[in-house]
Amino acid sequence: MEETISLKDIILTIKKRLSLIITIPIIAVVVSALVTYLLLTPIYQSSTQILVNHTNSDQQVSQNEIRTNLELINTYTEIIRNPIILDKVIEEANLTESFGTLTNMISVNPQNNSQVVRITVEHEQPAHAALIANTVAEVFQREIVEIMNVDNVHILSYAVVGDSPSPVAPNPTLNMAIASLSV
Repeated sequence: MEETISLKDIILTIKKRLSLIITIPIIAVVVSALVTYLLLTPIYQSSTQILVNHTNSDQQVSQNEIRTNLELINTYTEIIRNPIILDKVIEEANLTESFGTLTNMISVNPQNNSQVVRITVEHEQPAHAALIANTVAEVFQREIVEIMNVDNVHILSYAVVGDSPSPVAPNPTLNMAIASLSV
C-alpha cells in the first residue's frame, strides 16, 4: 500500500500549523534576547601595540636584521604571556585576577608579517581592559631589557577607553539570528 501526499495536503497542513510555525521562532528570539541582555555579562576589548625594531644608530637596516626581529616576535609573544611578566602586571596594576585568569584574558598577535605586535585584553570593565593592556606593554618593555639584554621594544599606541565603549561579546543580533534559525 503506497501513500502519496499531494501539494494541496502540504499547503493545508502548513495553513493549519502556521501559528505554531511563526510563534516558536518568535519565542526562541525573545528568550535569546532576554538571556543575552539580562544574564550574559558584556565583555569589552582593549588593545595596545608594540614595535620590535632595530636599535642601531645608523639609519640603514638590513633584511637580515628585519628577519631577526620578526623571529624575535614569536619569542616575545611567549614571554608576554609568561609569569615573569604577568605576575609583575598583577602586582603593578593591583589586579585581583590570578595568573591563569589573566592569561586567558590576553591575546598577543603579530600584525601581518610586520614588526608590530598587538596585545589585546578582554574584560568585563572597559577601563580595566585598557589598564591591563597598557600595564602589560609597559612591564614587557621594561623587563625584556633584563630578560634578553635587548632594548628593541617600543610602545606604538596605548589602549584608551572611548566615550561610549561597546562590548565585543555577547553579540545580541547573532544570538537572536541563531535562535530563530535553530528552531
